[in-house]
Amino acid sequence: MFRGALAEFGLDTAQIDLCEKFYRLVVEQNRVMNLTAITEPQEFAIKHIIDSLSAWDDKILQGVETLADIGTGAGFPAIPLKIFRPHLKLCLIDSLAKRTEFLKRVVAALELDGVEIFHGRAEELARQKNFREQFDVVTSRAVARLNILAEYCLPFVKVGGKFIALKGKNFREELDEARAAIKILGGGEILIREVKLPALDDSRAVIYIDKKFPTLEKYPRRESLIRKVSLGVG
Repeated sequence: MFRGALAEFGLDTAQIDLCEKFYRLVVEQNRVMNLTAITEPQEFAIKHIIDSLSAWDDKILQGVETLADIGTGAGFPAIPLKIFRPHLKLCLIDSLAKRTEFLKRVVAALELDGVEIFHGRAEELARQKNFREQFDVVTSRAVARLNILAEYCLPFVKVGGKFIALKGKNFREELDEARAAIKILGGGEILIREVKLPALDDSRAVIYIDKKFPTLEKYPRRESLIRKVSLGVG
């Protein structure tokens, strides 16, 4: 069941309690707005919470303190990561005001400290001084293909930090498509860690991209260009 799946992953009782409370808040809000199609408890625990937690690796992310989650939606992967690693200082960004208002209620209900929530478009916020290249880690899950995500996310990452993309079965194809854009945007070494979620046969991966150089000022471009004209192609 829900608690058993999380206990097997290594969460303690207090963390599981918070995850369960988070689950109830999402399901309740889901009645009035579309947050997720996954509402069955165990499926939610595996496909949302454990999938989110799969992004964390203590060795790869040693010393990480600040994390921005771009297109956070209902709070994945950021809220489970905050529950799992409470020291993290979070910045949650989403373009839909209804979602950011919901997340404010979640943060208050779970009594999470060190969480800021912003309503806005990533390509606009990334040009502001208090966001640009300010974060140790930037995450994104189920938002767009990797070549598009890279332009949304890498401008937020500090040089020496990491962009983490949680991807499904087409992760290798997406990575091949995105390599040129990643390099143009200041990305460096890329690490792929394949993920096997409990009771699921599908293929998933967490992609860690080092930020090697500052992102050129002209990026990110306007949203219409990001989605229509791929960087490094042609």
